[in-house]
Amino acid sequence: MAKATRSTRSSTKVGTANVKKNAPAPAGRTPKPKAIPRNRKVKPLNSDLGDVRQEADDNEEPESDVSRESSDEEDNISLHSDALDDDTPPPKPKKRKRALSSSVSRSKSDGNRSPRKSAVKKKRKVSGEDSDGPEEIELEDGQEIVGVVVQAPKTGRVPPGQISRNTFDFLSELKVPEHNDREWFKLHEPVYRLAEKEWKDFVEVFTELLVEADPQVPPLPPKDVIHRIYRDVRFSNDKTPYKTGFCASFSRSGRKGIFAKYHVRIEPGGNSIIAAGAWQPGKNELATIRNNILRSPKRLKDIISEPAFEKLFGKARPDPKGGRSSVFGFEDELKTAPKGIDKTHKDIALLKCRSLAVVHKFDDDIVLSPDFKDELVRIINILRPFIHCLNDMMTLPPEDSDSDENSDEGGDEEDE
Repeated sequence: MAKATRSTRSSTKVGTANVKKNAPAPAGRTPKPKAIPRNRKVKPLNSDLGDVRQEADDNEEPESDVSRESSDEEDNISLHSDALDDDTPPPKPKKRKRALSSSVSRSKSDGNRSPRKSAVKKKRKVSGEDSDGPEEIELEDGQEIVGVVVQAPKTGRVPPGQISRNTFDFLSELKVPEHNDREWFKLHEPVYRLAEKEWKDFVEVFTELLVEADPQVPPLPPKDVIHRIYRDVRFSNDKTPYKTGFCASFSRSGRKGIFAKYHVRIEPGGNSIIAAGAWQPGKNELATIRNNILRSPKRLKDIISEPAFEKLFGKARPDPKGGRSSVFGFEDELKTAPKGIDKTHKDIALLKCRSLAVVHKFDDDIVLSPDFKDELVRIINILRPFIHCLNDMMTLPPEDSDSDENSDEGGDEEDE
């Protein structure tokens, strides 16, 4: 290495001596190399090395000869051919490494992404736009196709205030035991929603006519009078979840409350009805009705004995065969006399009743006709006195009705 240094010095001296050719060297003396100013650039010996950076500014003080010679020596060593043979590449910038590593990691993460996630996002796969076949559905583990959703019919619809054949077709299908379950109902939900809307529109139109026929009934919206289609199966042996018809109840307090009601139900197969009265009233209301019957049954008996009333609901006496007739013959009727009442009482048939209600049925053709709501109003005009009588018997104490009856009897005696 020392040898390389000496050869470098000699070459440097020769190079520096040739800088100024016109200055003759004194005889017997070796010319001293001229110092290169700090603000000048040194031309590289090899053109492939590039530019050499500037050493110092013009304002700096010149360095000593010792320090200048050491710096020249280091520069000459670095420019020697032996030093240029080092093949070690310069280190890459750290920022470049980080950027490269992050991009590689992203590419690796994209390549190692689980195909299961992409399958979850794309659950439906269409075979092709030009294909005439049905869509191919890609199912996951544990999934299966249970059926196809049936869309609502686009034909056969009727204006508000009427019942269409589409509604009766849906209710007829619901009467099939295999169809009266949640799975079938879910697949036919669009058909049900259309039938439900049709029933709400009918009730809304009918309510306007009912309020005119009976002013005691308030004009309530359909949601306050329509019953749900879902059955209460908690205490029933029949566990079918859905009713097989649409129904609504009208009274002073809507479908709920203690008052006597008008009840309308549509069901295919000749099972559509209009009912009126008090169906299984509460304990206190039933006791008040019975006390009024014991004291004054005349008003109630006169109403149910009207010819128009008997024509629709039957004779105002029990059926000898045990069937229904007027307010008699219901399943909840007592077999014996109520507690504290003589079984030989003249009105024992009325006193055995736990429900004071009447029912009239309609054929399907009448229900589907445009005049069905008008037929209901005609029957309500006959039922109105019966409803008002029951409401009075449930709410007025027996003494008031007894005093009214005595006053009427007194007036009759005076007339005689």
